[in-house]
Amino acid sequence: MDHELNNAADETPENAERSGVSRRQFLKMAGLAGAAVSVGGGLGGLLAACGGDEETTTSTATAPSESTTTTGAASTDTTAGPTTTAGVEGGREIKVGVVAPLTGALASFAAAANWQIERWNEALADGVVCGDNKNHKIKVIQYDSQSDTNRAAQVAGDLVQNDGVDVILVSSSPDTVNPVADQCEALACPMIASFVPWQPFFFGRGGAPDKPFKWTYAHGIGVDKIMDVFLDMWEKIPTNKKVGLFFANDDDGNSWVNEETGIIPGLKAGGYEYVLPGQHTVPTEDFTKQISEFKKFGAEIVAGSVISPDFTNFWKQAIQQDFKPKILTIGKALLFPQSLEATGEIAANTTVELVWHPSWPFKSSLTGETCQEMADDYEKRTGQQWTAPIGQYGRMEWLVDSLKRCPNVDDKEEIIKAISTAKLETLLGPIDLTQAPDMAPGSMRPVQNVYCVPLGGGQWVKGTKYQFDIVEVSNKWVPTSEVTAEMLPMQYS
Repeated sequence: MDHELNNAADETPENAERSGVSRRQFLKMAGLAGAAVSVGGGLGGLLAACGGDEETTTSTATAPSESTTTTGAASTDTTAGPTTTAGVEGGREIKVGVVAPLTGALASFAAAANWQIERWNEALADGVVCGDNKNHKIKVIQYDSQSDTNRAAQVAGDLVQNDGVDVILVSSSPDTVNPVADQCEALACPMIASFVPWQPFFFGRGGAPDKPFKWTYAHGIGVDKIMDVFLDMWEKIPTNKKVGLFFANDDDGNSWVNEETGIIPGLKAGGYEYVLPGQHTVPTEDFTKQISEFKKFGAEIVAGSVISPDFTNFWKQAIQQDFKPKILTIGKALLFPQSLEATGEIAANTTVELVWHPSWPFKSSLTGETCQEMADDYEKRTGQQWTAPIGQYGRMEWLVDSLKRCPNVDDKEEIIKAISTAKLETLLGPIDLTQAPDMAPGSMRPVQNVYCVPLGGGQWVKGTKYQFDIVEVSNKWVPTSEVTAEMLPMQYS
């Protein structure tokens, strides 16, 4: 498999120093600042991107400084494996574009991006025998969205129009996925997404059950199912059932607080009262307004979904202002150990939905490795704590399965047809698009373009090997997994 990793990180002005924790400071603390570099020569690029400096058996490289501007896409092309296998005719190279927020406020979502490409490179070294009975090598071309919506759309367009990719893979929040998806729809390019809430991915882009999209599919996270997990966790701790909602005024936040398709119906059905003191703009450094409203309301639970720097600033200010709820459940930011490390000890016992965990009983369709084996491999290669985005590896599994069933890889209509009829198990959980779309509660395929990922509930506790470990306290939407710990309330010194 050829592997070409493009780093096109155009320089953007940084915000001036602000009070609290700035996004630049957060990324430095999280070890994610700086541009990513090619992993064609090994894990050096991964270590540079993640800020790791542990010794490895592969060559290392130094990441460019934060002020570095790259006007052209730097690439390293590594050829691995023959163009044919015994008795199989060789076909043309298939190009796969990847868009990831390697830098910026969403960089935690891409913490495993370079590791994934290296693993894909190894798993597909001999190519893929597609439905045309020809063996095709795979070339992966990755661009950095820089956590910017406009940039994500731009590089997606570049991948299709300039690089000539056959399909695009993307993950992360709607800020990255939605603009890429819109470009793919406009340019008739097949796309597979993961790690994105499906409601903003689908409804936020103007989709409807009777008006699906043609070119864009997602292994999506159900906001409604997240609410089920939250309620399951919250019922384990006695509270006054008053919830303070903490969301940004963006596509993601708006989908969460939607009166019909967000978490509001679940709150009402569960008998919870809530206050929403106004969704903050991004960036925001001062959360006094939200904290004051939560205190006035008497909220013993805070629930939200915000980027990591916003969480860090909010929670430090909450403690300073003596706001101490019994339960703190924050999506997005608390998916990643880096957010906890940047916040410090006061983040202990926080809770979050689990979108992937090493203990889950899924295996890679490419290698047969379990979730635990993949997590162990990630830690061994990078020197970093495992992170939920490891599960994004499943995007390539979905694509490879589709290519094996695609009779003509030169026809994108045939590629998307194969993608839209996939049925397999991946590292991120099962996919079954042979099911008819159904919006009924409990459906794993609510709309044409989505199959839902399994979801559990996790709590971050003080760790042994690392500062924090996440334990499973709810298996609401992954019943094949086991609850491993009793949920604890927040504890304050």
